[in-house]
Parts: sequence; C-alpha cells; structure tokens
Amino acid sequence: MRRNTLTIRLACAVVAGALLAGCGLLGDAKSGRETVAGMDMQGAAERADSILYATVGEITPEIEWVHRATTTGTCDVSRYWTVMTVISEQRRGNFLGVVERFWKASGYRIKTVSPSKEMPSIIVRSPDGFGIRVSFGYKGQAFFQVTSPCVDESKVVAPTKVANGRTYEGEIPTPNVRSDFWSAETPVPGTTPAP
Repeated sequence: MRRNTLTIRLACAVVAGALLAGCGLLGDAKSGRETVAGMDMQGAAERADSILYATVGEITPEIEWVHRATTTGTCDVSRYWTVMTVISEQRRGNFLGVVERFWKASGYRIKTVSPSKEMPSIIVRSPDGFGIRVSFGYKGQAFFQVTSPCVDESKVVAPTKVANGRTYEGEIPTPNVRSDFWSAETPVPGTTPAP
C-alpha cells in the first residue's frame, strides 16, 4: 500500500508538471509565444541539462541527484531530476534561496513562487525561453524540471552526464541520502526562521 501511494504521488507530480507546462508557466510550446530557431529537441534537451548542472553546481554543500525522466510534446522537451538528499523542513528555505539567487543572477525571470510549508516551489523563465522549476513533493523530496520553448522535432537521447547519485532500478525512492547540513532539523545558525 505504501509503495502504491508513493507511485500515485509521483505520477501526480509528473502530471502537475505537464499541466504547468501546458498552462504556460514552464513554457507553452503550442502558444507560439516563443520558439528557438535552429534548435531541435536534442539541442533543447542538452540546454535543459546544462541549466540543471549549472544550478546544482551552485548548491553547497553538494546535494545528491538522479535523472528521472524526459518527455516530449508536439514541439517541446522536458527533463526531470530528483534530489536524493534529505532536505529538512528547516533547511528548505535555505535550499530554495540558493537556487533562486543563482537563477536571478543568471538573468532568469521569476514567474511563480509558492511559499507552501509542505510543498514550496519556484518557477522561472530563462532569457532564451526555457521554463525551469524547483519544487518539493512527497516526503520533502526536491525535484527539478526544465521545459523548452518550441523547437524543431528530433530524436532525444538520454543525458550523457552521469548523475552524482546512486543508480536505482525501477522506481526512485524517497530521499535517502543524509547531509550534515541539508538534513539538519534546525535552522541555519545566524538566520531567523520565517514566521
């Protein structure tokens, strides 16, 4: 029963991501608002990968992450990644703050911020039209998603860079990697917890 609940929640997270993409929050390829001339789906997938790698490269201490999925629409592509490091409720604000500061410094425009205590998220758009999301889901698991604007159709291969997390056969479990910093159940020293 517990495994079925996790499967249902993970499926809901993927569906929610697809709906957000369809609503234009992560880049609505069908709206015709933005297209990337000369880029195909494989190029868009590689650009999505580079956005994630740059983002997680700014997070210190390092987090462990794994590739989750790649999906394609009529003219867009989305990449998904799952964070395997346990990020405690007390450290989620710090985690999101690091990510948000990097995205702003990279010229990404904030579209939506959800301050939900259980499932906070941030959605931004890159200058070249990619929709990017970080969110927390079931058991406090963090997820990243990057969705391209409309690009030329092509075959899309799996990411070439190996994830820094362990390899899982089948279903990816809930966060299971402890970090002295990110998993600590106390606020970061010298910060004031949000009300």
